[in-house]
Amino acid sequence: MRERETEIMIKRRNETAVQEFILEGFPAVQHLGNVLFLGHLLAYLASLTGNTLIISITWADHRLHTPMYILLSNFSFCECCLITTVIPKLLVIFLLGRQTIPFPACLTQAFSSLFVGATLFFLMAAMSLDRYLAICRPLHYPTIMNLRVCFFLVFFCYALSFITITGLVIEVSQLSFCGPNVIPHFFCDLGTLTNLSCSETGYIEILAFCLAVFILFSSFLITIIAYSNIVGTIMRLPSAKERQKAFSTCSSHLIVLSLMYGSCVFIYVKPNQTDRLNSNREAALVNTVVTPLLNPVIYTLRNKQVHQVLRDILSRVKSQK
Repeated sequence: MRERETEIMIKRRNETAVQEFILEGFPAVQHLGNVLFLGHLLAYLASLTGNTLIISITWADHRLHTPMYILLSNFSFCECCLITTVIPKLLVIFLLGRQTIPFPACLTQAFSSLFVGATLFFLMAAMSLDRYLAICRPLHYPTIMNLRVCFFLVFFCYALSFITITGLVIEVSQLSFCGPNVIPHFFCDLGTLTNLSCSETGYIEILAFCLAVFILFSSFLITIIAYSNIVGTIMRLPSAKERQKAFSTCSSHLIVLSLMYGSCVFIYVKPNQTDRLNSNREAALVNTVVTPLLNPVIYTLRNKQVHQVLRDILSRVKSQK
């Protein structure tokens, strides 16, 4: 008899299981869908163009086959992946109003955005370490940060992110969803998705919080230590012009660091998921639209060496014509 009741309960549970979710998007401004579609499409294309340009010129010219630019090209690749994971669905919401997303696609989007996002932070820490060695240990830099070490760092960033995020997503995939299916976000954020589950999610929220703290603060600590030493080295430069130029570069990097770390701390480092359901969208939009748009300009396109490589490539193209 008990087995029969269990079968009936499982059957009813399967019948009421949520098969798809509804992404709420930005309901307050949904009437401006066409304008928002155009603006986000232009930002998406500009971000793709800028980051793809960085990747292309890095691998096309041997002068940029250095650890600094290899890390930058991987950073740009992750930016392209991040915006492609999130923005196309948002464009569909703005233009066509199609807000539904199947559960497997939602889970895939959540995994992809978290995996790429975590990799970005680890790569940022690796970039900070590279700059620290180049500026503070210039004599030892060629032997410490060679191409083999650089490729190992890149592999380590991807592997650590994959291992960290996969376990969390597997835990979420095993939750039951039998109630509300409206996600108050413009993409499948794992926190908001977990909040809709009718299963016990306390341990998953704690796990997500601990992983967020580990990813953000481990990379942030490395970055802070590296840049603290860089600033100390810059202060000891004899020329005021050299110091001003170096500080100008550091200030640009700090802007991007502030945008990325600030918004992510605001989104993820809160033990109670319900505290962040309504305010996530604006902060997440900074990471998925604004930051990828600014990064090519701040990190690479202002670099004189990159400008020279671009001029040389254009000259070769013109000469072939």
